[in-house]
Amino acid sequence: MDNLKLVEQLNVKKVQLFSEIGKVIIGQEKVIEKMFISLLCQGHVLLEGVPGLAKTLLIKTLSDVLDLRFNRIQFTPDLMPSDITGTEIIEEDSSGKRAFKFFQGPIFANIILADEINRTPPKTQAALLEAMQEHKVTAGGQTYDLDNPFFVLATQNPIEQEGTYPLPEAQLDRFMFNLRIDYPKRSEEIDIVKATTSINHIELNHVINLEELIAFQQLVKNVPVADNVIEYAVDIVGKTRMADERAPKFVKDWLEWGAGPRASSYLILGAKSKAVLEGRTTPDIADVIDMIKPVLRHRVITNFNAESDGIKVDDILDRLIKESK
Repeated sequence: MDNLKLVEQLNVKKVQLFSEIGKVIIGQEKVIEKMFISLLCQGHVLLEGVPGLAKTLLIKTLSDVLDLRFNRIQFTPDLMPSDITGTEIIEEDSSGKRAFKFFQGPIFANIILADEINRTPPKTQAALLEAMQEHKVTAGGQTYDLDNPFFVLATQNPIEQEGTYPLPEAQLDRFMFNLRIDYPKRSEEIDIVKATTSINHIELNHVINLEELIAFQQLVKNVPVADNVIEYAVDIVGKTRMADERAPKFVKDWLEWGAGPRASSYLILGAKSKAVLEGRTTPDIADVIDMIKPVLRHRVITNFNAESDGIKVDDILDRLIKESK
């Protein structure tokens, strides 16, 4: 199938996908779009929001409309790495001979919901690192390939910090997007209350299967990008680095650490996916701008000056976007 037909097919599937998710999730269209973009880019998503905003339900609904294997891992302080990756158990065969056999953990699926990922210690968080980056798991000296596609959606509560373990920068950098779910609008909340306080069994239909998703992911990779769009993405990321000559004064005043090259790649990948989802053959700078906050907000670190001035990461990124137009 040629790329034009794939683009047309993807746009039909996108409408069906959003329609199915809309049966369960009211509002949050931009978050859903970014989650789907990340899936097309073979990225991972860190979803932040206070309790009760249906973060887990949103991810579960997305998995329901995709014909893919789904597993949920509830992260707790006593969770061990082997609880994620799997473990070797001595097994006896019919002849009485004993041998170690590897039993796969919940990481062996297409979509993984890592619920409250910051509730577990760094040692267990690190068990996700190899899986997210290499799509492999090592246990007992053996390496096992994970299913393709492989997509991790992690949730965390940004307010309650007691008993939590902040994700290290190396782990955060594995996530393509950091998406934040806000409170619903008044009209949306009224619809949510009506839906959750009545007897209403909703049947969800599968929209995209594994083969189609892999074809769509390949399509995104094949989308051409103009040099000026790539240069814009690289310059925006470069401006977050204090030692870079491109960095404006407010960045040097308020940031302690800037984003690495992976951010530039994700800006372009996300822009390509957004363009394709809108039926266009190549992205423009506006598509890159739409990706800046979700791609960069977890890759830059504010300093004490920003904290004392009441400046948040999104404030800095908003100003960076405004002054780069």
